Amino acid sequence: MIKQLRTTSAVLLLAGLATHTAATASEQSYNQVSLRAEAHQEVAHDQMQVVLYTEEQGTDPARLAADITKTLNQAISTARKQPSINVKLGSRSSYPVHDSKGQKITAWRERAELRLESTDFSTLSALTGELLKTLKMANMQFSIAPKTRISSEDELLKEAISAFQARAKLVSEAMGSNSYKVVNLNLNSSGFARPPMYARSSKMMVSAMADQESIAPEVEAGSSQVSMIADGVIEVGLP
Repeated sequence: MIKQLRTTSAVLLLAGLATHTAATASEQSYNQVSLRAEAHQEVAHDQMQVVLYTEEQGTDPARLAADITKTLNQAISTARKQPSINVKLGSRSSYPVHDSKGQKITAWRERAELRLESTDFSTLSALTGELLKTLKMANMQFSIAPKTRISSEDELLKEAISAFQARAKLVSEAMGSNSYKVVNLNLNSSGFARPPMYARSSKMMVSAMADQESIAPEVEAGSSQVSMIADGVIEVGLP
C-alpha cells in the first residue's frame, strides 16, 4: 500500500513539472516582437582597378608565346616602378584558329592580362595612359577600398543598433511598458561588393585614336550606397 502511494506521488510530481515547463515556455515567447532597423550611407569609391591585355596571332605557337611574354614583362616592369600601384597577372589563354571549314589549324591566338589596382587615381590613370601604347584596355572599375569599408561598416553598425534600440523603446511604450530585453539581434551589411566591370567608353576610344601620344582615360569614380541592417527580436516587459 505504501509503495502504491509513493508511485502515485511520483506521477503527480512529474505531471506538475511538465505543466510548469509548458507554462515557462509559453511565458518565454510572450510579448515578443520582431523588429528591423537600417542605417544608410553614401560612400565614395576610393579604389580603382584597371585590366589591360595584349593579344596576338601567329602560326608559330612558341614564337607567339615568347612575344606575348616579352610585351607583358615590359609592361610589368613599367608598372612596378610605381609603389602605390598593386600589380597582378590576370588570365592567360591560347587557342587554335581554324580554316573556314573548321578542320585545319591555320594559326594560334594568345591573350594575357595585367591587372592594376590603386587608391591613387592620378598615378594609375597616368600609368594606364602610358601602357595603352602597347596594351589594350579590357575594363575599368571603381570600388570601396578595404580600410574604407571597415571604417564605414563600424560607423553604420553603431547607427543601426541605435536605430534598433529607438524602435524597441517605441514599441515597448506603445504596448504600455517601459522595459524590454533583446532576445536576438543579427547585423548584416550590403552595398560593399565591387560594382560590375566596365569596358572603356567610346569617348575614351575616340580620344585614343585621335592622340596616340597622350592616352589617359578620364576618371569618374562615383559612389555606392551602403547599409547596415539590424534585424532581431525583443521581449517587451509586462506592464
